[in-house]
Amino acid sequence: QVQLVESGGGLVQTGESLTLSCAASGNIFRINFMGWYRQAPGKQRELVATMSTGGTINYVDSVKGRFTISRDNAKNTVYLQMNSLKPEDTAVYYCWAVSGLTPYWGRGTQLTVSS
Repeated sequence: QVQLVESGGGLVQTGESLTLSCAASGNIFRINFMGWYRQAPGKQRELVATMSTGGTINYVDSVKGRFTISRDNAKNTVYLQMNSLKPEDTAVYYCWAVSGLTPYWGRGTQLTVSS
């Protein structure tokens, strides 16, 4: 089992920055992917950014150049640095990890970007 706890969401204005954090605990030694998904009201959950233990990173096109995913292995924490935020970034952001072949999800943290 892997537990994921997100923090850092909130209300910001267009153009501002915010960093989300996700702390992993439990059976972390088999984690091979971590990342972030988001779900806006009335929309499906979508991938935002993922990182493999080997360092391969993927971003959804809409956040490329604005968001940066990083990982602190010593703290078992993955971060999402979000710059130049837009109202369309408003969503619940979920931390995601894959341990072995099993996906795990955090409970989510709300980000609201006002125009």
